[in-house]
Amino acid sequence: MRTDRVVVVPYDETWVFAFEKIKSEIEAVIGDMILGIEHVGSTSVKGMSAKPCIDLDVIIQDDSIFDEIAEKLKTIGYIHEGDLGIKDREAFKYMDKPHLMMHHLYVCPQYSEELRRHITFRDFLRHNAEAVQQYSFVKEEAARLFPNDIDQYIEYKTPCIEKLYAMCGLK
Repeated sequence: MRTDRVVVVPYDETWVFAFEKIKSEIEAVIGDMILGIEHVGSTSVKGMSAKPCIDLDVIIQDDSIFDEIAEKLKTIGYIHEGDLGIKDREAFKYMDKPHLMMHHLYVCPQYSEELRRHITFRDFLRHNAEAVQQYSFVKEEAARLFPNDIDQYIEYKTPCIEKLYAMCGLK
């Protein structure tokens, strides 16, 4: 059992600006090499309750430039962690970024299924207020029930996520 503290808060308009700040810092070193940077995850959906952590997917054409991307990201404090068990999605942790909001950075080739899943789910939620309300409630309840157990929090949310995935064609 992992005992990471689970905190879910109501949507915060500042998340948009936090994403833009992180995106700008990344684009300054690799902007000419990438296809784009997407704000994904719950903080990217207006009105969605979320753990206050920005999720970003950096989109590259293909894996041929990944090593160079990883080296350039290293110069600004990002450390490659591998795919963490998810094909075509490379994770990065970071050091010494107190000026930025907590975030998860992933690099995905444009054909990544995980990238497609992130964008499809985000776009579905952005256009479905009822789903946002339902999912927010489940996340808040999960955090209330399991504030010290991230695994239980995730397990509690899973049926809701699976239902929403089915609604947007992901399952």
